[in-house]
Amino acid sequence: MKIVEPKYEILTDISEGGIKELQQIERVARVCYKSEDKITPDGESAKKLVGFLVKQGHEAMLEHSQLSVLFTCDRAIANELVRHRIASFAQESTRYCNYSKEKFGGELSFVKPSYISDGTREYYAWETVCVDAEAAYLCMVSDLKLRPEQARCVLPLCLKTEIVVTANYREWRNIFKLRTPVAAHPQMRELMCPLLLEVQKKIPVVFDDIYTFWPADDQTRKGSMVK
Repeated sequence: MKIVEPKYEILTDISEGGIKELQQIERVARVCYKSEDKITPDGESAKKLVGFLVKQGHEAMLEHSQLSVLFTCDRAIANELVRHRIASFAQESTRYCNYSKEKFGGELSFVKPSYISDGTREYYAWETVCVDAEAAYLCMVSDLKLRPEQARCVLPLCLKTEIVVTANYREWRNIFKLRTPVAAHPQMRELMCPLLLEVQKKIPVVFDDIYTFWPADDQTRKGSMVK
C-alpha cells in the first residue's frame, strides 16, 4: 500500500506573462466590434480588452483559449471534476489498469484525506479500510483470476487516480468559482485554490476577480487574501 500526495500539473504551455493567450482572445473578440486596428503588439490592448470583457460578463470570448491540467487526487474528487459538462477528461482506468502488475509496484496507491491526522483513531480506521481493500483486490486478480474491471468493486473512493481536465477559460472560471469557496470539499480546495493562485500569476486579467483565501477558511477576511 502506498500513500500519495494530491497534486496538479499544468500541461498547457503558457506564454511569458500569458500575453499570447490574451492576444488570441483579443483577435477573436475584435471581430465582433471590427476594431482590429486597435490591436497593439505589446499585448497591452489585449489586457485592456479582456479585462473589459470579463467586467461586462461577455465571457463567450474566453472560450477561444483553453487550459489542460493533470490532477492526482482520489476518485471521489475526480467524480466531482467530471460533473463539469463543458470540459474534456482523460482518467486513469480501473477497468484496464491491473494494479497487481510490476508497473504499479504490485500495490495500490491511496490519497489520505488532508483532514485526517497521522496517529489518530480516524487515521487507523482509514488505513485499515485501505489495507483490507488492497488485500481483497490483489487476491481477486492474482489468486481468483478475476479481471481488473471485476475486482475494482472492492476499491474505495480514496484510491489514487490521475485525471486530465481540459476546458476553455470560461469554464475554468466556473470551476474556480464553484471549487475554491469554503463550501467546496476540503480535498478539492487543496488542489483548486493553489491552481487558481498560479494561473492568476501566469495569465493576467482572466481570473483576477475570483478570490480565494485558502488556506484561511474565513473568506470574509479580505486582508488574508494571498496572490
